[in-house]
Amino acid sequence: MKKIIKMTTIWLICFFLLLIDNSSYASANVAYKTFTEDGFGNYVETQTAYTVKSTIVKFGDELFSQASDLKVSSDGLIYVSDTGHGRVIVGDQNGEFIRIIGDDILTRPTGIFLTDDRLYVADEIAEKVFVFSLEGELLDEFGRPDSILFGSGSTFVPERIAVDQRDNVYIISRGNSNGMIQINANTGDFIGYFSPNQTRVSPLTVFRRAIFTDEQLSRMIDMVPPTATNINIDNRGLVYTVTQGEGRDSIKKLNMAGQNIIDIQAFDPFPISIDIGSLDNIFVASENGFIYEYTSEGNLLFVFGGRDNGRQRVGVFGKLSAVALDDEDNIYALDQEKNEIQIFQPTEFASLVHEALTLYQNGDYAASKEPWEEVIRLNSLFDFANLGLGEAYFKEEMYDEALDSFRLAKYKTGYSDSFWELRNIWLRENMIRILFILVGLVVLKKLWNMFERRYRYIARWKERINKKYELKLLKDIVFLKHLLRHPLDSFYSIKYENKTSVLSSTLLLLFFFIIYVCDKYYSGFIFRTVEDGEYTIGTDFLVVTSSMIFIIVCHYLVCTINDGEGKFQQIYSGVIYSLAPYFILKPFVIVASNVLTFNEIYLLQFANFFIYSWVAILVFVMIKEINDYSIRETIRVILLTLFTLLIGVLLIFIVYVLVSQMLTFVVSIFNEGVYRVENR
Repeated sequence: MKKIIKMTTIWLICFFLLLIDNSSYASANVAYKTFTEDGFGNYVETQTAYTVKSTIVKFGDELFSQASDLKVSSDGLIYVSDTGHGRVIVGDQNGEFIRIIGDDILTRPTGIFLTDDRLYVADEIAEKVFVFSLEGELLDEFGRPDSILFGSGSTFVPERIAVDQRDNVYIISRGNSNGMIQINANTGDFIGYFSPNQTRVSPLTVFRRAIFTDEQLSRMIDMVPPTATNINIDNRGLVYTVTQGEGRDSIKKLNMAGQNIIDIQAFDPFPISIDIGSLDNIFVASENGFIYEYTSEGNLLFVFGGRDNGRQRVGVFGKLSAVALDDEDNIYALDQEKNEIQIFQPTEFASLVHEALTLYQNGDYAASKEPWEEVIRLNSLFDFANLGLGEAYFKEEMYDEALDSFRLAKYKTGYSDSFWELRNIWLRENMIRILFILVGLVVLKKLWNMFERRYRYIARWKERINKKYELKLLKDIVFLKHLLRHPLDSFYSIKYENKTSVLSSTLLLLFFFIIYVCDKYYSGFIFRTVEDGEYTIGTDFLVVTSSMIFIIVCHYLVCTINDGEGKFQQIYSGVIYSLAPYFILKPFVIVASNVLTFNEIYLLQFANFFIYSWVAILVFVMIKEINDYSIRETIRVILLTLFTLLIGVLLIFIVYVLVSQMLTFVVSIFNEGVYRVENR
């Protein structure tokens, strides 16, 4: 019996260890996380989209050295520009060696491109483009164009290359900022430059050019646009480029005119390679080891990978140099630092997303709803699925459902379009009823005015209230109405007739904060600037109230040293009461923002411009009247106030930095003391 118990225990322990080993192995297979982009532009984790299928470190007995580019042919062969060995090596997915191309011709091949029957190789040392057959026979080569249009000072150091279906060769030359070089593959003639990047001129550069002498400008580094990093071409002839350091323009999809037709929101600062999948999805690899998958319109689907921390785990990289896809959308990622190729295959989740995307792009909106809903069931944070579902509902004129899906996807354009359609339907169904209600309200207003003029119930009630109670606070607040009609008289009354008080002004300041909060958090969804669920009311209160008081104090100090007649209470009340248009009109704008769409955005823009312009005029008049300034003196005081505010902000920042450093120093001394006491 004891022997049986002992054997059973041993088997249980072995089984448990086996489970532990399997689980660790499974986690080791996925050493990276997969993210997608939500509607607010934030990265959120999602299910693994691609897993490592296999790893290739050599073809047969042939190792790679500084491999910089790779392509996959339609028959599944892998072509690698083995830069360090000066050749192109060909193998299959199993790592079997097929052939070597150009080992006696090439010097330092850095870029390759495959067509149906040819291999184009860019060699930066030879400064040539070589054309081989797929079996390795040299067919042609192109050197520096001899056309005068090329430019005598332009460099020809080919690094990356692509070829369209018309046999036009696009070459990225190191240091040539004129754009991609176009050469006709059949004749070797220089066609021209294609789609150069634009020069980015900072305000500092403009300022320097305005004040520097010619000698000083000659010492500055010339402002030249960056050269593209890599290039690819799809079956329709659209050109794709990546450029490092270009921000949102780092990834471009160019039409035949050289115009970018996508807008990328999520990007990597160091893209190195680009390829196109079977769905026209765009795959971008970065030097940092991340692989990005975008839709054909530039929406981010997945990003995965990352830097290897030295543990040599699959799925992460030392330094990515190229990415390519085969006909089954397997991803081939070339690691130049490790000299290996990792092959990723899509998971069931990624395949489900691709299935829904394929159905939608083919116009089968009804069929695309089911896979989109399944994606959402698996990951409710996958906002692109809600976007796709909303688009499908919208195409089927199911605007209520589309509105809800777009709202979940945080897609404001789609939400605006759906709301526009729903609002039009509601107006058509209720227009007669609305007209009757408006006519009824007008008639009731007329009858009430006639009744009030005859019996004066409201007027007599107001008179009794005014006699019985001293409602100065209420009168001070209602004084806003008089200020809108007669600003000059109102500021005179604030200065000489004590028509306002610190209490009423403070209450209005609190009311200003309430309107600010409503505008920030409760404006219409498409006009709101904060994310759902983001509430920082405490911080808002400190910022708004302290900023307002800081402005008033700075202005009062400036007025004091510039012979201003206004007292602090008068200036305090004057500034707050000058916000009267904001108090009166802004609530209506906030309400309107919940029923308007992007088609009427100009109405909100005009309303806000009108409100803030009116406030600015009232502030100007207030400063002039309360301090008895001339127009010139008023402008001078305003400029001095702005300068004082700038100095005050800088002073607060310096104090903040000093206090932070002091606290850091004190904490470090305390930690050092604790450490020494514990180790004594």
